[in-house]
Amino acid sequence: MTNPTPQPGLMDITPYKGGEAEIEGMAHVRKLSANETPLGPSPRAIQALRDMAPRMAEYPDGGATRLRTALAKHHGLDADRLICSNGSDELIGLIVSSYAGVGDEVLFSRHGFLMYPIAARANGATPVMAPETDLTADVDALLAAVTERTRICFLANPNNPTGTFLTIDEVQRLRDGLRDDILLVIDAAYAEYVSRNDYDSGIQMVGAHDNVIMLRTFSKIFGLAGLRVGWGYAPPEIIGVLHRARGPFNVNLGAQEAAIAALEDTAHIDAARTHNDIWLPKLSAELRALGLDVPPGIGNFVLARFPGGAEQVQAADAWLKARGIIVRPVAGYGLPDCLRITIGTEDDNLAVIEALKAFLES
Repeated sequence: MTNPTPQPGLMDITPYKGGEAEIEGMAHVRKLSANETPLGPSPRAIQALRDMAPRMAEYPDGGATRLRTALAKHHGLDADRLICSNGSDELIGLIVSSYAGVGDEVLFSRHGFLMYPIAARANGATPVMAPETDLTADVDALLAAVTERTRICFLANPNNPTGTFLTIDEVQRLRDGLRDDILLVIDAAYAEYVSRNDYDSGIQMVGAHDNVIMLRTFSKIFGLAGLRVGWGYAPPEIIGVLHRARGPFNVNLGAQEAAIAALEDTAHIDAARTHNDIWLPKLSAELRALGLDVPPGIGNFVLARFPGGAEQVQAADAWLKARGIIVRPVAGYGLPDCLRITIGTEDDNLAVIEALKAFLES
């Protein structure tokens, strides 16, 4: 008997593995492996979820109308050009399945988010990685990697796991260098943490072009990673395509209600951003003082490169776990000599600094 045969490319996928959350034998750990906010969700979001509980028997609004309206009001956008999703990961998959397939290529930078090649292979497309310069997406390298088969170019901005970013002008140069039939996807999961005047999440570019889509998430600064809420902003034609491809009730009722409440709590968002503004540079400076290479980043995490390479990284990871601290090795991103460390609470951050100091002095 012949076994069912999966589609081409599926068996080439290494399944995505999120940051670890537990250490065997330890009841309390410091989880700094998944870029979650240390402030947690807004109290308003928690209350909204509680208030929704008696309605669990109801189907959610399939079009997430109230959530799209709230997003449109918050960002000054047209609600009809928005789409909501089960995390931004779902949108990544929908975009690839809608615009690329067997024989097509999906382009991204060398150390870009792992879901890009996974989505490409899952749909039979070929993932193409362009080299980076100083752990930063290189516009010239991306454009040089474009072929007649290129259908999508993903740009994580800021990038995970490096924390680096491209300026508005550089992203525009990338867009202008792509053919009009290539979809530029700006993945701005960490945009809420950025307050630089040379950065744009992609909103301006989507408004000016027919082949750009911006992705955002409620998993980071809003603290709703467990509810899985993402959203995209794009030209009407692309939104129409993605609505046809998504599931009919892809964002659950609790997620929609909590996300609306989280958007309204601007004080909580500001507090999370302020905490990150304090600790991102402080943690980076402390790790550099220990002799680690930390590239300038603008997310809610730092990337620490160890001079002793992969072997030292493995030893440092084990050392931290022995002290109840979980961080993220990123060998899967082509960075075997690095650990990614989420900005945690003040106590978390100080514990990381002291633990790595002891490790490097041992």
